Amino acid sequence: MKYLFIYFIGEQEDGEQVYFSVSSDGLHWEDLNQGKPVLRSCVGEKGIRDPFVVRDSENDRFYMMATDLRIGAGKGWEEAQYRGSRNLIIWESENLADWSGPRSCTVGVPEAGCVWAPESVYDQDEKAFFVFWASMVQLVGESEPKQRIYGSYTRDFRNFTEPFIYLETGNHVIDMNIVRAQGWYYRFVKDETTKGIKADRVRKLCGESAQSIHSEILEKLLGVEGPEAYELPDGRWCLIADQFASGGGYLPLVCSELEKGDFEVLSHQEYDLGKLKKRHGCILKITNEEYLRLKNRY
Repeated sequence: MKYLFIYFIGEQEDGEQVYFSVSSDGLHWEDLNQGKPVLRSCVGEKGIRDPFVVRDSENDRFYMMATDLRIGAGKGWEEAQYRGSRNLIIWESENLADWSGPRSCTVGVPEAGCVWAPESVYDQDEKAFFVFWASMVQLVGESEPKQRIYGSYTRDFRNFTEPFIYLETGNHVIDMNIVRAQGWYYRFVKDETTKGIKADRVRKLCGESAQSIHSEILEKLLGVEGPEAYELPDGRWCLIADQFASGGGYLPLVCSELEKGDFEVLSHQEYDLGKLKKRHGCILKITNEEYLRLKNRY
């Protein structure tokens, strides 16, 4: 088991493009392509943030999606939230090294101010990919817009079902990550009330009440976003969170079982994130063959 880390690095020149790193253990990372972007967006805002990749095992393909956004262009966060793109930027690949695209796909509701941090997980019941993201929308009867998590289904990442509200809270909520383990879907999301990460789990992705997961560490960890969970080779789970408030980059936390929420922050001696400061991205398990192909190509 090896790992691919896909991310962007910030608002500087070329920072809002796609970067790759690889790892043998999920904790120590080697930056590829001499620390330069592997993919660039030439559509929409001509920049991307929050890249996420899924493996379509049935069709032997990979799909990468990202937020169509370039803060470095100088338009500012207000413009991005309230009048930003409603599109996903999508690439496709058969081997992780050669990519077609990018193409722009509209998924956001017409009233949405933005489509942020798109991710996807395969829904075992629907036999389709569930795609979800955050959008700023003012509903009828509301005095101001609010960030909610919206969802849609697709089988080809070209055609999407009508979007619907998947998760909302009393305040803004963004940056959801979902992983499947032991018959459960574990969900991690940024709550803008505390600027922290909350966790729960559901048996079915839609139409079921969630079970909250108590985690003392997550309750105390503030000023973070972009949670991403993945299983380590030894069976533990790692959750990384982007320390956006301090500018400290990703912080890895590990636990024995997701349902216990017994996360512990790793010491600096236990991980190495590489030279680049990695921002909101994703981590994909890959094969040894895919690992060597990426190393040889980049």
